[in-house]
Amino acid sequence: MKYRRLGNSGLLVPEISLGLWHNFGANDCYDTARDIVTTAFDNGITYFDLANNYGTPAGSAEITFGKILKNELQNHRNKLLISSKAGHFMWDGPYGDGGSRKHIIASCDESLKRVGVDYFDIFYHHRPDPETPIAETVNALAYLVKSGRALYIGLSKYPPQLLKQAAAMLREQNVPVVVHQLKYSLLHREPEEQLFELHKQLELGCVSFSPLAAGQLTDRYAGGDIPADSRAAKSNFLKPEEVRQNLPQVQKLKLEAEKRGFTLSQYALKWQLEQPNISSVIVGASSTKQLIQNIQSTQ
Repeated sequence: MKYRRLGNSGLLVPEISLGLWHNFGANDCYDTARDIVTTAFDNGITYFDLANNYGTPAGSAEITFGKILKNELQNHRNKLLISSKAGHFMWDGPYGDGGSRKHIIASCDESLKRVGVDYFDIFYHHRPDPETPIAETVNALAYLVKSGRALYIGLSKYPPQLLKQAAAMLREQNVPVVVHQLKYSLLHREPEEQLFELHKQLELGCVSFSPLAAGQLTDRYAGGDIPADSRAAKSNFLKPEEVRQNLPQVQKLKLEAEKRGFTLSQYALKWQLEQPNISSVIVGASSTKQLIQNIQSTQ
């Protein structure tokens, strides 16, 4: 595994990181989750990406990862980069969502308990909150670093102007904001319009998620069918009409991948890693076999 520097910091991240949004909840197989995490670590993946609301029910992915960490990797904490996030809906009531100081600090404390660690290496605000003054959100994130709850701060899904403003405010307080996390793939290239240039100006690292476009850049849908057990058939995060709309482009990309000796998913990841702005690509996995195939895209 190769590692890349995150922005202008001293922090290195693996080219491929493991996201635990899906397949690590309380209703998923623990043994499979354990095998995926340990296989990732054995293959040089040191960055594990969590959020307070990951898993079903929300929070259960952090609990699962915490159990794996305790049972399998307890002697390797200093070799791991563990991140979590707050900002999407997490619990009922007025404080369970958004960017308020109340939500961010309470959520971070609960996440630390679930994972069973004293600090997060990176803590993200998961999305901007238009109802909360940006200064309040920034000051809450700064407090997490100053109180020892986080080593670095990240921002996720922030639009250009707000990203520039928040990063400047954090650096005025000497808080190490080092990364912007965003959605990016061969089917979603909007970050190329403004954000990548802004990352250079701000000296921020870029960690991308959904590099396979929720499975569209795999063989899952490339034949034109939408399997009954697929995300497009069962989830609100991917609609069948989106799959059908992108199908001609996906099939063209699949042919290009095969000409170069790659699977479609490997080709999509390899293409992304060739973009100079990308520090690390977060992949999900439902099996060790799938994870190994993704790791092979770096070779």
